[in-house]
Amino acid sequence: MKEITSTMAGTVYNILVAHGDAVKEGQEVLVLESMKMEIPVESTFGGNVKELKVNIGDFVNEGD
Repeated sequence: MKEITSTMAGTVYNILVAHGDAVKEGQEVLVLESMKMEIPVESTFGGNVKELKVNIGDFVNEGD
């Protein structure tokens, strides 16, 4: 199973997809907040969302 990972550390500000959604390469899947900036996290491949491993308010590190 492929996973989308964060390119930087931050707090999950918003989740833009739900379980079962179809996702295209380059599509924003969630938004991180770091140092009062909103940073989108994009999918690097197409597919369907099988599992969400984070919730709004969770802190993630680079690579999570």
